[in-house]
Amino acid sequence: MLREILHYGIHFLVPVVVGVLFYPGHRLKAVLILLGGILIDLDHLLADPIFDPNRCSIGFHPLHTYWAIAFYLVLILPKSSRIFGLALLIHILADVVDCWLLSLDL
Repeated sequence: MLREILHYGIHFLVPVVVGVLFYPGHRLKAVLILLGGILIDLDHLLADPIFDPNRCSIGFHPLHTYWAIAFYLVLILPKSSRIFGLALLIHILADVVDCWLLSLDL
């Protein structure tokens, strides 16, 4: 239960908090973009089974590989793509926490 709360809390609450706190002039737009980071989970459609609660996404799905994560880190450098990189990195953080808790068998 803790694993699910943290995983989905990071996926959905952290983007809202970041958008509200750090983008005061564009809160709604920022929150929507940050929540849009969940779209990288479309790569789960390539897996069989599509959803496996005991599988770590990091390093398994194409948009969750270390190469993809490196690209997301590069996206935060230019101001024009920073919010998109942040959205993707928040998503990756949620999945890293999930993998860590999975390894602890929580």
